Amino acid sequence: MTEILVREHPEGELSSGERVIDHPAWPVLKAAVEEIRAWQSADGSIDVAGADAPGRPAAEAAVARVAEAVTELSPLLPHDADYHRALVADLRRWAADGFGVPDFLDSLLAFRPAEGRTDGRRHLVVFPMYTQNGNPDRNLEAVVLRTVWPGWLAELERTRYDNPLFVGITFEDFTAGYDTHSAVLFPETVAVREAPERFSWGAIFCDREAARFRVVSEAAVATLGLDLPGDIREMLDDQDRCQEAFVLWDMIHDRAHSHGDLPFDPFMIKQRQPFWMYGLEELRCDLTAFREAVRLAGEGLPQGRDVQYAVIFDRMFRFPVTGERVKNYDGLGGQLLFAYLHRHDVVRWTDNTLRIDWERAPEVTQRLLGEIEQLYRDGIDRPKLVHWFAAYDLVSSYLAPHPGSVWAKGPGALDVSLPPRKLVDEVLPDEFPLSMFYEALAKKLRGVIASTKGITARHTPGTTAA
Repeated sequence: MTEILVREHPEGELSSGERVIDHPAWPVLKAAVEEIRAWQSADGSIDVAGADAPGRPAAEAAVARVAEAVTELSPLLPHDADYHRALVADLRRWAADGFGVPDFLDSLLAFRPAEGRTDGRRHLVVFPMYTQNGNPDRNLEAVVLRTVWPGWLAELERTRYDNPLFVGITFEDFTAGYDTHSAVLFPETVAVREAPERFSWGAIFCDREAARFRVVSEAAVATLGLDLPGDIREMLDDQDRCQEAFVLWDMIHDRAHSHGDLPFDPFMIKQRQPFWMYGLEELRCDLTAFREAVRLAGEGLPQGRDVQYAVIFDRMFRFPVTGERVKNYDGLGGQLLFAYLHRHDVVRWTDNTLRIDWERAPEVTQRLLGEIEQLYRDGIDRPKLVHWFAAYDLVSSYLAPHPGSVWAKGPGALDVSLPPRKLVDEVLPDEFPLSMFYEALAKKLRGVIASTKGITARHTPGTTAA
């Protein structure tokens, strides 16, 4: 990986005091966490008496090194003092109790990064957790991060897009669970004795999103022979500009889950539904961000223009060919966007070259959002199963279902006397397979996407130091 330079923001706390990752205690903490991770089971516990066990004294010593390093580093981050005290207590209690399934509820409740959002503010975070799209086990992880909260974004959140729990962040350093494709820090991933009634924050690494977007988009453009307008070319060359687009996209997307005519719990937590329902919800939130970006661009905010580019490129090029095909709801949303724009002649694949009508793209993209919103409004008055079939009809009007699909044959092919959740079993793992276009594109891009594992703004493969 080659380091690239990014612009530093002068405001906030970026240059105040010593950086955590430059302090001698940080490599000590990081090494101790990596040692502990190797001993942990999937649930986060350590079998100190097992055949491959480190022995309790060794495990206690490693946890003590983590606690001591946190104590040494905490004065650099006075805004996190309460969290770090609770963290040290949780670490010591875990060791004292014999390294069973970890419970870091007290420190989780004490960590409240959304309450003091300041551009450039740093945090040192240590939790036993899984990393979404990364490590599925609840291992101990350590990450040093920096808040992204420029004045223009803070003003938009205050006046138009209220989202008091959202935090945009970037990486400074991390342990192995984040040397992955994970780009989020969510409290619900932390090992705790009981889930809190509500969470007080949710954070997304816009630097990883932006760096990955740049690499994958460049590869897609080259593969498809896409002629880029100068403005998009300049955006892809600018990491800071892409980060600002993603932090705005993320903030509006996140709040969209709880705004609008919603026929069900917008996050669909603990609900068993066909995966196209999740795909439509995520696409609805992305296209809501797109619509707001069109408005903001019309008012002169340059980041509004960039969000439109980011949504179309990331959704059309990366999402459909990322991950396994089994119930890949984000991939489905990307396929649907491409198919819709292709059906309405906004994108054309001719002579092995992709062309995009950028003048018509905003209006037609928002038209797809309108169809999804109408589905939602009508769904308020429908039984669940009827709503699922209506959503299936919307998706299948643009994407061809698998030829072996039972759902594609309609209600008469299913035993509708069963509870709706039972009918989910009849959904094929890949209910809407990739088109021939995407089958070919996947062969070109999957290696590129895999290469973005662990990517950050400062370590982007295939770039040249500025």
